[in-house]
Amino acid sequence: MPPSFTLKASPDVLSPKDMLSLPRPGDPLPNAAGDLALVPISQYSFDDRKTHKSLAVVPLESGYQKYTFPLPRGGDAFWIDSRNTALVYDQTFERQWDTWVGPKHKSLFTVKLQKDHGNYILGNSFTNVLKHTELSTPVEPFGGKDDFDISDSQIVFTAKDPKLPKAIHTKQDIYLVSFVGSDLRELTSGVHGATHAPIFNRQGTKVAWLQLDEDGHESDRHKVVIHDLAKGVSFTVTQEWDRSPNALVFSEDGDFLYLTAEDTARVKVFVLPVPPTPNKNTTHPKLSDPYKTPIALTSSHAASGIQILPNGRISFAVSSLTSPKDVFILGNLRRVEADVISVTPEADIYRGELTQITKFSANSLQGKALHPGEEFWFEGATQQIHGWTLTPPGYQTTDVKRWPIVLLIHGGPESCWQDSWSTRWNPNVFANQGYFVVMINPTGSTSFGQNLTEGIKEDWGGKPFIDLRNGWKYILGRYPQVDPERAVAAGASWGGYAINWIQGNPEYGFNFKALFCHDGVFDTTYNGYATDELFFFNHEWGGRPWEPKSFELSRKYSPAYTVSKWSTPQLIVHGSKDYRLPETDGIAVFHALQQLGVPSRLVIFPDENHWVLNAGNSLKWHYEVFRWFDEYVGKTG
Repeated sequence: MPPSFTLKASPDVLSPKDMLSLPRPGDPLPNAAGDLALVPISQYSFDDRKTHKSLAVVPLESGYQKYTFPLPRGGDAFWIDSRNTALVYDQTFERQWDTWVGPKHKSLFTVKLQKDHGNYILGNSFTNVLKHTELSTPVEPFGGKDDFDISDSQIVFTAKDPKLPKAIHTKQDIYLVSFVGSDLRELTSGVHGATHAPIFNRQGTKVAWLQLDEDGHESDRHKVVIHDLAKGVSFTVTQEWDRSPNALVFSEDGDFLYLTAEDTARVKVFVLPVPPTPNKNTTHPKLSDPYKTPIALTSSHAASGIQILPNGRISFAVSSLTSPKDVFILGNLRRVEADVISVTPEADIYRGELTQITKFSANSLQGKALHPGEEFWFEGATQQIHGWTLTPPGYQTTDVKRWPIVLLIHGGPESCWQDSWSTRWNPNVFANQGYFVVMINPTGSTSFGQNLTEGIKEDWGGKPFIDLRNGWKYILGRYPQVDPERAVAAGASWGGYAINWIQGNPEYGFNFKALFCHDGVFDTTYNGYATDELFFFNHEWGGRPWEPKSFELSRKYSPAYTVSKWSTPQLIVHGSKDYRLPETDGIAVFHALQQLGVPSRLVIFPDENHWVLNAGNSLKWHYEVFRWFDEYVGKTG
């Protein structure tokens, strides 16, 4: 009798059965654009003794991933080729931020998650909960997981109002929908602007979100709205608070809200008890202490990514002028909450136990000369204005006219220079190249009250430049260590506009020897037509660009009409994928300077948007900036 024979089969052996059970992909069939490919797949199953066919859609430009669709009856697939590359639009957006907008939109899907022998397994049935609606979320271009939240059976999310032209309006609404896509209902009503960061409490009884009052205004003050799901009542809880929160979470028991908000050039963590629900919807509920004003639990740096943790704790990241983000825990919140409820407004409260968990960059930054920033205040056009200074390594208070000085002008214009880390405009990098750094938060800046933020509306070339000039004089008068004959300035976006505006207003007396404009505005009137988000111009200038008021104002403050006075050497950098401020603005500035015979240089990044994100491009950016400044102020007199 012949000896018995068995095929070798084990987890580390490729047996014939293993080989025959493998997927059998066919050849890829790419589409005309070259970004997707169709791959037919057949796979034999010894379980049911059948060959199963499917079709994989494979992205060709975003790393390995695939989406597979069963083809139970087999068949061949092909692309419907239009044989042209035209994009056709009947309404805006046609492009946004750095992308040409296509017919597809984002949606939310649900799928059952089951546990099997200790492993979690996705079910086979995916539900598009926004199917047959015109809603799209997360909201582009920057929306993410903070645009929706889930309870044990429902999803709350924000989406642009589908009835309004997206490039002209900022209005977003809050919706509630079940996991299976039924019972879709809107929680917002009436006239309002954008909504952000919707969240459930853990009990699933309340929803909260951030809401702006004015449609068409992206820098209006965010207010916290709470919706009681049981009573069907919505009410605003921060109507009287002159700060603008950017994220929020409910406490474990749902009785408190923890939020982050800009405050005097920092981003702090705040706490606010949840008040009793009123009897009807209201934007101005009658609130008494302690429900009226959030209380700060941190006092410095910039907090972000706040999350609730068990046992009376919250986690968040903290960055500063001297360090990128690290993880922090704020604990013992039960005592904090008890103090908030019981202590009078004038008394101090316990603010928790703050613990740093990580030090991701500590070793890499060890020994680096990093300045924490020194604050200064001065009299501006309408109120006291804030600024920062950072001194270079080797700086001594006994120095006299030794150091070149750079004024950095922030963009937005509704933003501010914070005590936070940046990889795009890092003031310590400028200081470490030997510059005394000045950063001023002029009219238009955030975190100092909504009046200052709104003060730049219809006044781009007015009050902000009173503030910048007053601040510059203050610094030159206070710091004899800097050399006013070796002064330069740099700015991006609105800050780039400011550079071009300073170029055409030599009477301001800054005496800059060189300027740098990154992705800045050249012609403000034309920008009202060319930018992607049309609502921005319409708000900033009080109307559409052809209307008499806005036309007169934008022309009055347009650098394009000051070119005859330009004389300062200037570097211009622009990204070709910047659809917020198209690259023709930068090219126009360069052409003007070249025809005037003013020393100038243009650097174009074809693959960058409004920011420079690629590390290699960023290194080139820094090289060009400091090479340019060094040419004009790098040598001591």
